[in-house]
Parts: sequence; structure tokens; C-alpha cells
Amino acid sequence: MIELPEATVIARQIAKTLGGKRVGSAVAGASPHKFAWYTGDPAEYNERLAGKVVGAAEGVAGNIEVHVGDMLLSVSAPVRYHQVGEKRPKKHQLLVEFEDGTAISSSAQMWGGFFCFPAGGAGGFSDRDLGKQRPSPLTDEFDRAYFDTLFDAEVPKLSAKAFLATQQRVPGLGNGVLQDILWTARIHPKTKMAELFPRALDAMFDAVKAVLAAMVARGGRDTERDLFWQPGGYVTVLSRNTVDKPCPNCGALIRKQPYLGGAIYFCAECQPLGEG
Repeated sequence: MIELPEATVIARQIAKTLGGKRVGSAVAGASPHKFAWYTGDPAEYNERLAGKVVGAAEGVAGNIEVHVGDMLLSVSAPVRYHQVGEKRPKKHQLLVEFEDGTAISSSAQMWGGFFCFPAGGAGGFSDRDLGKQRPSPLTDEFDRAYFDTLFDAEVPKLSAKAFLATQQRVPGLGNGVLQDILWTARIHPKTKMAELFPRALDAMFDAVKAVLAAMVARGGRDTERDLFWQPGGYVTVLSRNTVDKPCPNCGALIRKQPYLGGAIYFCAECQPLGEG
């Protein structure tokens, strides 16, 4: 499971590093995982990919999408590059070896999709397919007018976290990147959308655009790894790395709480609950 900044960064690295390489062999599903999904029988991935050449790659929502001949690999888990002679991981959900002796591997973190299907076809995974249909927040198409179309009759009942990080309203925006977005907007994750004044909604939109763009520009977050297994250069304000450390804005300690099936991180001074 990855999010938009890392999917975008890794896809760009794949296009630059792997473009033009020919697949020697592919193995999918070698290590059983309860929450790993494939397109049809993973035993057929070698037949689908072997002998084909890597082409374009892009980040689509939380997926790394790579064209390999007439097929498309869509992976929603970290992808790691392996040099010639480098030891391959013992466990993996996907391993693609290239004819020049290099390789990539991918393993599910909590869950992951490892789809391989004809280019131009549907992926068969709802989050990926929804993300493909909606404009990326990294594009000009995702403007304030589009953002306003996300507000339906159910939204006022939702918390800020539920609004931004569920149902792929904002493709690729998950619980990880959510934290710095809401801190930048000065909105508590539990604040109900109905309680937010127009200025807070302006701040939320601006933060979505600015924070995600900054994460991509700096090579992803420092809590995640890129294709070469290096941490990103974007230093997170709110993450597992900063719990109980001073907020860089006010000095109050950053807190962590369980909420909606995951953790939230916040500064109680900068993000007072219920104030919008």
C-alpha cells in the first residue's frame, strides 16, 4: 500500500532506469499473502511479461503503472530495484528479472495489488479504477471548482480525515500524507466537515495541492523508500518519526491517537478540535 507521492516518484524512476529493458522472467505470488491481489492466475505472469520491453510508467493514485509491451503492471506496493548480482529478497509477491541481470521486486505492506492486464483494460481493483477516472491533485485539472464538486449530501457528516482519505475522493491521498495536509491547513483530523468555515475549506484545498506537490518534488516522504530503497527528502511534520516531539510551529508536543482504523497525528495547539 503506497500513496500518490511515492507512486509518482517511483514511476518516474522506473521510466528512467528501466525504460527499454527486456523482461527475462517474472514470478508472481511466490510468497502467499492473505491481502495480496492479482489479475487472474499469478502463475501466468511469466507468460504475459517474458520477452517484452519496459516502456512508459506513471503514478496513478496509489499505484505504480508500468507498460511492458502490450501489458500493464499496476502495483500498489513499494517497488525495489536490484543491481546485477545483488541478492534478491527471499519473500516477495512480484519479482521481475531483466535480461541484463537487473531486477525489481515488490512485497505487500499490510495489503497490495499486483495486477497485470492488457494495456487499456480495466484493472479490476476499485480504488485503482476510481483513481484512474478522477483528476490527480498534482494536475491543473484538480482545481478549486473541481474540489467543490466533491461535496455531496453525505460530506457534512464526515470528519476531515474521512473526507480526504476515503473513497478515493482525492486519488492517492491516504492516511499517511493526510497528516501534514491537515496540519498545514490547521484542521484537526476529527473535525466534522460541517464545522469548517469557507476559509478552512480554502486552506484545506490549498494544502492538498501544495503539500502533495512538495512531497513529489522532494522525492517522497522520509518515512517511505524510493525505487533505490532510499528514504524520501520530504521531512514529515506529523508521522511516526515525530510523535512526542515539538511542533515546529508552536512547540507543543505532537500527539498520536487511533482513529478510523488507523493512527492520526496532530498538534492540539495548531489543530484544535472542532474549530474551523
